[in-house]
Amino acid sequence: MPTGARGSGRRTLDSAAVPERPGARAGEAAAVSTPLSQAVEKDGPLSEADLHKLALRTAKALARRHKEGTMHGSLHPGNVILAPEGAKVSTAAREVPPSYLAPEQVEDEPVGPPADVFAWGATLVYAATGRPPFGTGPDAAVLRRVTSRRPDLGDLEGPLRELVARCLDKNPAARPTSRQVVRALRDGRTPTPKPRPKRIPRYRWRMMVALAAVIAMGFVMGVLV
Repeated sequence: MPTGARGSGRRTLDSAAVPERPGARAGEAAAVSTPLSQAVEKDGPLSEADLHKLALRTAKALARRHKEGTMHGSLHPGNVILAPEGAKVSTAAREVPPSYLAPEQVEDEPVGPPADVFAWGATLVYAATGRPPFGTGPDAAVLRRVTSRRPDLGDLEGPLRELVARCLDKNPAARPTSRQVVRALRDGRTPTPKPRPKRIPRYRWRMMVALAAVIAMGFVMGVLV
């Protein structure tokens, strides 16, 4: 599949894997498993081929959970484990960095599987570029970007860039399902876009009302002065 990030010299999963010796103990095998966050911080973004493998395995893991009627709820690079047999999604409860929270989680809206899809897209950006899609800094600043700014997709290109962008849509109803993501990765093309939801999410209404209040207050203060 001709997708992924441009450039050479990227980290490959195979280069980090320690060959398994006959009779190796379980503890030794576990020692070669590394969180994606640590691996990228140490060795840089994944290669194009390994990025696609990571994308497909993690999307399949989410699709299985969603089919069972559950969601992960805390997917981020620290919960994606790179192991010799391939990437795995950990179910260990960890605090989610703000750049991997969906807008509906930030705004205390109803949360479901689309939030996992958003986190998957953000995690893929980190794996491909070494940076979270909404930058770093104080939590409040990052959360503001999550709800109001476009993600920085770096040098992702091709169908994977388009797919990730769709997954990072601010409106959960516009994102593809995890099952559609898996199919898109297998077929090498993005899912058919969903019709844009006509209803404006409540968090957007609140942002609009807050902005209007600030403008009105500024106008009143200007008149009084």
